[in-house]
Amino acid sequence: MAAAPKDLIAKFEAAAVAAKQTKRRPDNATLLKLYSYYKQATDGDAKGDRPGGFDFVGAAKHDAWAKLKGMSKDDAMQNYIKQVERLNRE
Repeated sequence: MAAAPKDLIAKFEAAAVAAKQTKRRPDNATLLKLYSYYKQATDGDAKGDRPGGFDFVGAAKHDAWAKLKGMSKDDAMQNYIKQVERLNRE
């Protein structure tokens, strides 16, 4: 797979910083989207077993990430950037 264009990587990194500087805390659904796009962009498809037991947050994170299986890192970066831009407009 080809490396992501440098301008996309720069925008992605800037969005990661901007995501931490929002005026108000996003709802849980938005946080899961951000998490899953970020993980897909940085690590690719979900790996490992789904957390079980009473780790509800870990299971939700894993499920959200696993739903993106097959999405390219570039597409995940673009979706992450769009989500952060939408969040910062609100």
